[in-house]
Amino acid sequence: MANAGLIIRYFPNLTAQQKDQFNALFDLYKFWNDQINVVSRKDFEFFYERHVLHSLAIAKVIQFTDKSDILDVGTGGGFPGLPLAIMFPNARFHLVDSIGKKIKVVNEVKNAIGLTNLKAEHKRAEELKEKFDFVVSRAVTQMGDFLPWVEHKFKTKQQNGYPNGIFYLKGGDLTEELKGIKHYMEIIDLKDFFQEEFFETKKLVYVQMV
Repeated sequence: MANAGLIIRYFPNLTAQQKDQFNALFDLYKFWNDQINVVSRKDFEFFYERHVLHSLAIAKVIQFTDKSDILDVGTGGGFPGLPLAIMFPNARFHLVDSIGKKIKVVNEVKNAIGLTNLKAEHKRAEELKEKFDFVVSRAVTQMGDFLPWVEHKFKTKQQNGYPNGIFYLKGGDLTEELKGIKHYMEIIDLKDFFQEEFFETKKLVYVQMV
C-alpha cells in the first residue's frame, strides 16, 4: 500500500495536513531508502503497516499533551518518533541515533513534510543533558540494557495520563527479558488495536520511571 489509507482507517480524525504528511512518507522513504538502507527493503511494500502504524500503536495508549517532551532512542529512520510527531503536532520530539546517515534521512523527511516539532541528532542517549516526559523506542536492545541509558532522563513533573516513563515496542515472548525489571510495568498487546497478522505477537511495554 503506497498511501496512508491504513493509517486513516485506524485514526479517522486526522486533519487534512496530517493526512498529507502521512501520505507523503512512502515516496520520501522510498527515495532515501534506495540510497541509504534505513528500512528493511524486503518488507518495504508493508511500509505503512510495519513501520508507520506500528509506531502509532503508542498513540492508541497515550495522548501526549501539548508541550510534552518525548525522546526517541535508537530512532533509525525515524520510528517511532517521526509518525508520532505528525500525530501530536503540539508535543516536542527529540530523535537520536548513533548512525549519522540515518539521522540525515530523518532530517530530510522532516523538512520535506514541514515538521516543526521534531529535532533529530546523531548522538547517543547517554550524551543528552535534557530531561523528558517519556522515552519511546522500537526494540533497540534488551530492556535490562536499555534502562541504564535513559534512567536519569525523566522530568519529575507530570502532565500526561501515564506517569513519566518508557513506551517500548517489542515482539514475541518477553517473559525472560522483563522478569528482572523492578519498575512498575504494563504489557499491552497490539492485536487489541490492529487486526493485521503482523501485530499478533507485537507488544507495547510501558515502564514507569518516576
